[in-house]
Amino acid sequence: MALFVRLLALALALALGPAATLAGPAKSPYQLVLQHSRLRGRQHGPNVCAVQKVIGTNRKYFTNCKQWYQRKICGKSTVISYECCPGYEKVPGEKGCPAALPLSNLYETLGVVGSTTTQLYTDRTEKLRPEMEGPGSFTIFAPSNEAWASLPAEVLDSLVSNVNIELLNALRYHMVGRRVLTDELKHGMTLTSMYQNSNIQIHHYPNGIVTVNCARLLKADHHATNGVVHLIDKVISTITNNIQQIIEIEDTFETLRAAVAASGLNTMLEGNGQYTLLAPTNEAFEKIPSETLNRILGDPEALRDLLNNHILKSAMCAEAIVAGLSVETLEGTTLEVGCSGDMLTINGKAIISNKDILATNGVIHYIDELLIPDSAKTLFELAAESDVSTAIDLFRQAGLGNHLSGSERLTLLAPLNSVFKDGTPPIDAHTRNLLRNHIIKDQLASKYLYHGQTLETLGGKKLRVFVYRNSLCIENSCIAAHDKRGRYGTLFTMDRVLTPPMGTVMDVLKGDNRFSMLVAAIQSAGLTETLNREGVYTVFAPTNEAFRALPPRERSRLLGDAKELANILKYHIGDEILVSGGIGALVRLKSLQGDKLEVSLKNNVVSVNKEPVAEPDIMATNGVVHVITNVLQPPANRPQERGDELADSALEIFKQASAFSRASQRSVRLGESGLGLKSLQTCLGLTPKQAQACHLLYIDKNIMVQ
Repeated sequence: MALFVRLLALALALALGPAATLAGPAKSPYQLVLQHSRLRGRQHGPNVCAVQKVIGTNRKYFTNCKQWYQRKICGKSTVISYECCPGYEKVPGEKGCPAALPLSNLYETLGVVGSTTTQLYTDRTEKLRPEMEGPGSFTIFAPSNEAWASLPAEVLDSLVSNVNIELLNALRYHMVGRRVLTDELKHGMTLTSMYQNSNIQIHHYPNGIVTVNCARLLKADHHATNGVVHLIDKVISTITNNIQQIIEIEDTFETLRAAVAASGLNTMLEGNGQYTLLAPTNEAFEKIPSETLNRILGDPEALRDLLNNHILKSAMCAEAIVAGLSVETLEGTTLEVGCSGDMLTINGKAIISNKDILATNGVIHYIDELLIPDSAKTLFELAAESDVSTAIDLFRQAGLGNHLSGSERLTLLAPLNSVFKDGTPPIDAHTRNLLRNHIIKDQLASKYLYHGQTLETLGGKKLRVFVYRNSLCIENSCIAAHDKRGRYGTLFTMDRVLTPPMGTVMDVLKGDNRFSMLVAAIQSAGLTETLNREGVYTVFAPTNEAFRALPPRERSRLLGDAKELANILKYHIGDEILVSGGIGALVRLKSLQGDKLEVSLKNNVVSVNKEPVAEPDIMATNGVVHVITNVLQPPANRPQERGDELADSALEIFKQASAFSRASQRSVRLGESGLGLKSLQTCLGLTPKQAQACHLLYIDKNIMVQ
């Protein structure tokens, strides 16, 4: 038993991999990226990491799997180089980086990791070098040499001109009074610096990027005898103001300041938390038409949605963006944040003019274009960026513009531009009424629509909702894109012009000269009442030409037999409403006759039983009519599908005549054996033609046996 337990434990360990067999917490995103870089570099020897360098710059990144294959950072091509992983060094004559760096104090370690400028400035102060060389436990976020060199000259001059106050304070702000490794650096945490206990903001992103006051951590976890050194790409400075205070002191935020005050969001922006404010400048507000801007500023709810659409739920430093990223705003909209070289982009546009302005409760990026969410837009504004501009022009020309820009709760059913590729209808009374029936008297969301629901239009019509497996339709028109929900109205993008129902199925058929023979047949078969009453029918309606195409004898027989006629007609009527937009590759629709119709859609052509439909989707109050040019035959009436009849009529006649001759010659033996009675019993219940063939075959078979 003990052996079994040990084997089971070994099997589990092998299945789950090394991570399952090692005790300890899960690796941080930074450690996972570092591990991937180490795996990519192992062919070059132990402790070698693959590093991606952006071509034309000195920017380097440990690589994750996605970046490894894309070979791009912020859209810029990279080259792969191989370096010693943090904490290791080369040995002459040896492959890779087999030796661990010797442990020294913090001061000496600064020189090892490439922060000799920090080491130099430490020498200039009277107090700091002894601390870095002495006993204790510290963490220093050490700016790289390039970080110091990139400081504005006036800033650097102010530091070095007063080394024992300004420079000393700046360096102490980069230090923490205990050892902090990357696995402890959590997203959104703050560390207390050694300068007046001022906070340092830490953000640890899922892609492995770690920032310290929005400075990127380049190489981490360089151990020293008295602490740890993390190399960063910027010189960081203290943070004193919250987001609201920055808005109040910056002249470029005059309009934003007034908007925040009117919306009541100032309390949140000066409180605790970690936010990203995409702060629109005065210029951004000036780009908006004054009518739109005044409407939003005068509407508290729209204004709140507008501002919330500029606030992200967590702090997002520019250095964290190395590729496209979807982020959610407080308003609920998803923004696509990306980068192109050194520029940040929002929804593909380079509209960020100033980035990484740090506040005590987050970070601010200046933007020069307003991000108006759908929830603050009118129906006209929603449609401006959608593929329904042709339909919107028709609504405007028809004098319905006030409905699309006002405060009525409405839903607009707008057909795609492609629907009008052959031209638009003239604006007359009929078109105006049709367009009014594309406006629902309520603000809807498609996710709450249900099968059989009725919707009232401005034109007074009742429209039905049909829910199919892969589509959601309103009458004959199906929703082709996600809803756009505005301030008062919702935009549904539709795949075709909607045609409201005009009377019952019988009304539709009687009103169309193509169906005069079908109407007569329906009346003869006694189905008029069925197609006039309430119901849900799909009618495949044969035209007059379809009836005329029948062989004369068959047409006469069919029209002369009310029962058979009713059976055939019922086979043309489905027991539910199926519009063309609800047809997948194949739908089997049960008919009133009992058999199923096979309805399919291929290359935008609807077919029933593999026969093309000439015109689909004529809507009626109790169903839908699809025009067909042939009369459908139920399976039992199709000779090629029957086993008890012969496809070749000449051969059938010959065989039946032969069988009849043999039966006549053996009539005496029939009487004696009683086979005639038995054959009648066996063939009972068949049609006359079927019974005759059955009777002859039965007799012939049994006489041969006797």
